Amino acid sequence: MRSRSFLEYRNFLYLKLSLLLMIAAIAAYILHSPAIGGYGGTWLGYVLGTLSAAIVCLLLWLGVRKRSYFGAGTMQGWLSAHVYLGLSLIVLATLHSSFQFGWNVHTLAYVLMMAVILSGFYGLYAYFRFPHLLTENLSEDSFESLLQEISKLDKLARVSALHLPDEIIALTNNAIYNTRIGGTVREQMRSQHLDCPTTLAVKKLHGLSKTLPMAQIKTHRELYTLMLRRETLVARARRDVMLRARLSGWLFVHVPLSLALLAALIAHVTAIFFYW
Repeated sequence: MRSRSFLEYRNFLYLKLSLLLMIAAIAAYILHSPAIGGYGGTWLGYVLGTLSAAIVCLLLWLGVRKRSYFGAGTMQGWLSAHVYLGLSLIVLATLHSSFQFGWNVHTLAYVLMMAVILSGFYGLYAYFRFPHLLTENLSEDSFESLLQEISKLDKLARVSALHLPDEIIALTNNAIYNTRIGGTVREQMRSQHLDCPTTLAVKKLHGLSKTLPMAQIKTHRELYTLMLRRETLVARARRDVMLRARLSGWLFVHVPLSLALLAALIAHVTAIFFYW
């Protein structure tokens, strides 16, 4: 039996609630605006604004709920509400603004909200896409076992290279000591490294086979096979790092944007009630 994701929580309860909120907001806006005109300071504007602010605070509370074992409701329910209620903000906050935007703190709060929602959409995509790719990439291995196997290959490669010319020893040592797995944020986000020392060693070893005497051909083939295997394992390890970085890295955008949204929302509310 297929297990249900948090999006299907209680037969799409929060999707239905969000659709109801959006439909009600659109209907109220259509009925209200022709008589009074679109304006966020009307009673409807205040209702939609208050509702939007309450939803934002509720969504931000997810970070607290994730770290609590005694919070109300299940995490699956909270995640479902987080996604669908966040989606409803696109309609509620837009109607609250009455499509009036400018260079002010109110528009800043709206832009930050949209940025948070867009980053959340990417997080939703990452949640459903990358775990499968991680499992597919590692199969029955683990990241640690890949590194251990690479280390074993390095020992064998160093021994084989000792019986070959200095150029091949240098290529082998360069591949072993200068190949990076992980590294900077940019390197983690990319699985392919065009200047990878291991890839360079594999390419040059293939060409150098024609220059060796017959007595060294067998040793060269053994080293070449080891480096080919190493290149494959390094690629898998880098792909694992990349997928994990893309799976969790979006939070380093989503969380700061959410905190910036909270600050802008406070400034927005303060400006409305005290300076408007």
